[in-house]
Amino acid sequence: MSDTIKVLLQTTIPDLPETEDDWHIGRFSLLTDYLNGLRDPNNQPLCQVTTRNRKPDFQGHDPVLSRLADSDYDQLWLFAVEDAGNATSGYGLTADDILGLNAFHYCGGGILATRDHQDLGGCLAKTCAGPFHHFQTFSPEPDPTRHCPDDTKTTNISWPNYHSGKNGDYQEITLMDPVHPLLKTDVSPSGKVRYFPAHPHEGAVNAPSDDPDATIIAQGKSLVTDKPFNLAVAVNGSNRCGNLAIHSSFHHFADYNWNPNLGCPSFVSELPGDGFEKNPEALAEFKQYVSNLARWLCPAEKRDRLMPLQSVATV
Repeated sequence: MSDTIKVLLQTTIPDLPETEDDWHIGRFSLLTDYLNGLRDPNNQPLCQVTTRNRKPDFQGHDPVLSRLADSDYDQLWLFAVEDAGNATSGYGLTADDILGLNAFHYCGGGILATRDHQDLGGCLAKTCAGPFHHFQTFSPEPDPTRHCPDDTKTTNISWPNYHSGKNGDYQEITLMDPVHPLLKTDVSPSGKVRYFPAHPHEGAVNAPSDDPDATIIAQGKSLVTDKPFNLAVAVNGSNRCGNLAIHSSFHHFADYNWNPNLGCPSFVSELPGDGFEKNPEALAEFKQYVSNLARWLCPAEKRDRLMPLQSVATV
């Protein structure tokens, strides 16, 4: 039985010429290379990564996502990067795509689901990851005092939009007690992941109080208002369902946030930082979290053979 982890990295925008100037899957190349570079104890590749944008069929459905439960993928890393106001054909998820994604989860497949500020990535709302994301026009954060912009410098982006720092910088995170296994690492003196990539306007995620399987595992703090906000939620699947990882921003995984020299879409107006360039050890800690995610998101049987998490070698 092969322990190679089959990973699908997927965006919610289509393969069209106009999306070249957007957050297409090519802008996650460093993540792709890192996952492909992971090695098992026998120095064999740990992951086999497939990367793709949406490729709608003649009915508008994505042929991979809509039939994901019938595939041999172990996990889906879904970057919901479509603008809620963009009505162009092929953006977001169709009802069939959502059914396929949810069926994959209910059959044991693991899913990382992440979006960003305001209503961006709103297609996630009706997926199995929906209850863990807060938007502006639907399912807002329950605290009405948070229904206002946190990042006020980028005025065309509204709440939720927590400012954790510049793209290319890192933020020091607060870990919840007890520390989740995903956030343990051999590369930090403390044995814990201390840093996540920063972003000027992160979205809002939460663990519903009525879901005992959902746990907030890391929080950030706004550099503007000092408000704490949730960065990541881990949802343990049952014996049948897969694990879910929920992130406040897809920018935690984007090239531009790991290395701004790789560029960004033309509509990004904020100047980048150089935190990771000056302190590459901080990025190494986050990459350990990424490698932990790759095994934690596997179906239960394979995940059990791949523990403990933090001892994966890289090239």
